[in-house]
Amino acid sequence: MTGLAAVALVATAFAGPAQALDDGDSSAPVHPATKAAIDAAVQAGIPGITSEARDASGTWKYASGVGNRTTGAARGKSDRFRIGALTNSFVATVLLQMEGEKKLSLDDTVEKYLPGVVTGNGNDGSKITVRQLLNHTSGLYDYLADVAYYEKYTVGDGFLQHRYDTVTPQQRLAVAFSHAPQFTPGARHSFSHTNDLLAALIVQKVAGTSYETQVRKRVIEPLALTSTSNPGTSSTVPQPSGRGYSKIFFSTQPDRIDDVTEFNASQMWGDGDMISSAADINRFYKALMGGKLLPAQQLAELKTTVVNPDLPISSYGLGVEKLDLPCGTTIWYHDGGALGSLTLAAFSEDGRHELTFNYNGDWDASGLLPILSAEFCPTTAG
Repeated sequence: MTGLAAVALVATAFAGPAQALDDGDSSAPVHPATKAAIDAAVQAGIPGITSEARDASGTWKYASGVGNRTTGAARGKSDRFRIGALTNSFVATVLLQMEGEKKLSLDDTVEKYLPGVVTGNGNDGSKITVRQLLNHTSGLYDYLADVAYYEKYTVGDGFLQHRYDTVTPQQRLAVAFSHAPQFTPGARHSFSHTNDLLAALIVQKVAGTSYETQVRKRVIEPLALTSTSNPGTSSTVPQPSGRGYSKIFFSTQPDRIDDVTEFNASQMWGDGDMISSAADINRFYKALMGGKLLPAQQLAELKTTVVNPDLPISSYGLGVEKLDLPCGTTIWYHDGGALGSLTLAAFSEDGRHELTFNYNGDWDASGLLPILSAEFCPTTAG
């Protein structure tokens, strides 16, 4: 899922004690407004938050709340976590690199690379371009919006029974293409996990190797992102990490919180499976926006946006989004949700000012904008 509005899950906030810790990192002054906004989100019910900010003054790390509700262990400043749809930024970067190498064009059709895959019920890969996958204007139905799939894998007893199941890309695409398209390709923007799943498959088809291999070769290794990984069919998150929590019974037991840390990552393969840390995510987006990963033409394409009608203050590029904060400041960002995890990375257009933070509870996104505003909006003297 993506978009500041989309990551919010409908449930009441957990009311309970929260602990604040780790007053920052000695390499940079404390960011008092950001710290206060993070603590407020924890006080409102998020179990724990880990974060890192980078600007001209240096690097500031901060963690608040608990990483484990059972033991009371604190959330760590170096925690790894599931990054959800931030995975899309890595995939888009690889495809743009391939375009710069003349291995493909973003204006090629999906059919050219995945013949016969996008078909049935009015779905037609010959009418959809790679670019339309990346900026989510394809019109393809989001497989996660399918009620039967959603109930089987993401909520309630369905999740508890199927959390360790391996699910193939083909199974998820079959769910998507059992539905008619939402609209004609190119007509508007609407986020769909189906787009990003197809984009990862195109990476594989063009490269002749797995999408994971390409991300590692082209991004993870050159940037020394030592906390970043593709988990494959693993159900665990590497250490150091906290637990992830969700209200998977929110409709019948709104106060119940389940530990959902473990589930088979194949269920999010290609469109949300990656694991990383706040430090690695900041390093990635700084390199990306600073022109270290893409030629100038492809970087310009990355930042060419389409309007997001579901969130008017935001517009969507190719794996990144542009956001107008209430104070008038414009930033770039991407957010991502996975069961038990909400992640948001925000950065200036040149990548020199960044903030990445992660919630280990997925049911309340109301604190995201206040945290962003605290970091990126100039303060007014009182």
